[in-house]
Amino acid sequence: MSSAVLVESIKGSMQAEGRSVSRDFWQCRDLLMMLTWRDITIRYKQSIMGFLWAVLMPVLVVGSGLIVMVAFSVMSGKAINKSDVLAIAVKSVPWAFVVSAIRFATNSLTANKELVTKIYFPREILPIASVLASLFDFAIATGVLTIILCVTRVGISVYCLWVPVLLFLIIVLTTALSLLLACANLFFRDVKYLVEVFLTYGIFMVPVFYSASRMGKYGILLLLNPVGPLLDSLSTIIVGHRAPSLPWVGYSAAWAFGGLVISWLIFRKAERLFAESI
Repeated sequence: MSSAVLVESIKGSMQAEGRSVSRDFWQCRDLLMMLTWRDITIRYKQSIMGFLWAVLMPVLVVGSGLIVMVAFSVMSGKAINKSDVLAIAVKSVPWAFVVSAIRFATNSLTANKELVTKIYFPREILPIASVLASLFDFAIATGVLTIILCVTRVGISVYCLWVPVLLFLIIVLTTALSLLLACANLFFRDVKYLVEVFLTYGIFMVPVFYSASRMGKYGILLLLNPVGPLLDSLSTIIVGHRAPSLPWVGYSAAWAFGGLVISWLIFRKAERLFAESI
């Protein structure tokens, strides 16, 4: 078999599989919405703070960032300006979404053992439902952030048209990681502990507390994490009113869509073993 024929065969197989998954998802769309709403209600059930929990994580991130900024200010002798604080606030909200979505999605399969073993449906629905539930929290926190930006008169520019694109890439990248980690955690239960460690210290591996440009020649290390360029671009657009770096946005987009395809293929390949391994 020639390489061209092999490529066409693989392409045809993936297209057929994609149509099958799309059809299954459409048929199970009500289940996806039900599981998403269940995850949302479970988080807020009997909660004293209610929806304020959605903004607590970003507030904690901003508070931690202020501590870091004060330390840098004392060492460098430079005063803290409003733009730096707002930049942290802008980046903390999507970062909190990434952390929340991955944390809940990683445990989504093992936490729903009865559904995985007894009912047929696209198993991808479970981690995706966790991502959508975290997206609900993200929407609330974004609303609060928008009010803050309006009060502080940050202003708006034509570059803000990039914001939906960047947020979409963050969601796609988070979904890709969620599918892969949920699958891995089903077979290796210590994955969830490793995820917790990486999420705890991951904030130091992305430009949330500081921009990559302020790190000089070491700033590129922060941007190698595909989430990094997207967060840095958001603060550049919203606070700095400048265009994002297209090469770095393209880099993150390649990771997002490439990662989603690879994660989905791995997930579908391993799905047949879920029932006996869970």
